[in-house]
Amino acid sequence: MRVLLVGAGGVGGAITRIAARRPFFEAMVVADYDPDRSGAAVAALGGDTRFTAEQVDAGDERAVAGLLERHRCDVLLNATDPRFVMPLFRAARAAGATYLDMAMSLSRPHPERPYEACGVKLGDEQFAQAADWEKEGLLALVGMGVEPGLSDVFARHAADELFDEIEEIGIRDGANLTVDGYDFAPSFSIWTTIEECLNPPVVYESGRGWFTTEPFSEPEVFDFPEGIGPVECVNVEHEEVLLVPRWVGARRVTFKYGLGREFVETLKTLHLLGLDRTAPVTVPGPDGPVAVSPRDVVAACLPDPATLGERMHGKTCAGTWVRGVKDGEPREVYLYHVLDNQWSMAEYGSQAVVWQTAVNPVVALELLATGAWSGTGVLGPEAFPARPFLDLLTEYGSPWGMREQ
Repeated sequence: MRVLLVGAGGVGGAITRIAARRPFFEAMVVADYDPDRSGAAVAALGGDTRFTAEQVDAGDERAVAGLLERHRCDVLLNATDPRFVMPLFRAARAAGATYLDMAMSLSRPHPERPYEACGVKLGDEQFAQAADWEKEGLLALVGMGVEPGLSDVFARHAADELFDEIEEIGIRDGANLTVDGYDFAPSFSIWTTIEECLNPPVVYESGRGWFTTEPFSEPEVFDFPEGIGPVECVNVEHEEVLLVPRWVGARRVTFKYGLGREFVETLKTLHLLGLDRTAPVTVPGPDGPVAVSPRDVVAACLPDPATLGERMHGKTCAGTWVRGVKDGEPREVYLYHVLDNQWSMAEYGSQAVVWQTAVNPVVALELLATGAWSGTGVLGPEAFPARPFLDLLTEYGSPWGMREQ
């Protein structure tokens, strides 16, 4: 297997460190718009000759396809933000390569009823091309991070081995992470965080299908394992709600994020001021008017999440809560993956949130390389057997857990 990794930020850098310990691939080309960043990611690996640094604009489909062909890469792994999903998705198909991402094509709210009905849903643009990918014998494995990704694998595992009928699947994400020296320092891309938290959340119900609610709706307190404890969680737009019902039977599917009241209020303020917008606004500059995106300004004013590991303390938990029936009896479980920032920093030099995201596409790549996973078309993690993934994740030194509720 020869891999083109596009994006050498926090998650991309963690991917290289995790993959460097595994023998399943022949080469990994690490490409970024900033050549210093891709070069630094490769240099940090201590001379592993399987890794090569390149410069590429993720929005330039022809350049990306050319890079795939020049390096004879048969897989494109997308570690950029969701703005670049579609150009990279199309470039992989043009080059005849397998495609993996960790976040799907962007949504657009319903123009008249944004908090009732879906407009363009997450992943719609990708699924619209599924028949073409299948016809060409190509695979696009979408949403293969931690959430979405591992959370979807947990849903498939629950359906295959733990339940006869599933009433509800709810992704529940929470943490007790703190960052020294910052009152507000998101542990993941603020661009992506704003996108998923301020868009109308999507809920799925059988018989009704997908529909939307107000942002931060249906608050609940969820007790997270391994010392994290109770965290208030709210509905947030996320890919799992769009992916799980396509392959797993459940009467209801939700995603709730443990943001905390202060974080929610900050996001609401950004929205109130228009600082969540992506469309450029014109501001004065030293050489005349300059067009800038308010959201890009917010991102530039905050610390890079990849640099926060030394200041960060605590654990993060990604998991899937499932309620249903097994052998005629009601059952409720929480399948989860907890990561301690102290462990990920000591073992890999990566902060917990980016490492927890990064390990899952590497596990998926290894399963594809060995043939344990295979398929054609545009497929989510639920389309594949869960047990090989969960066993290999444990082999990577990061076991998952299950709690009977």
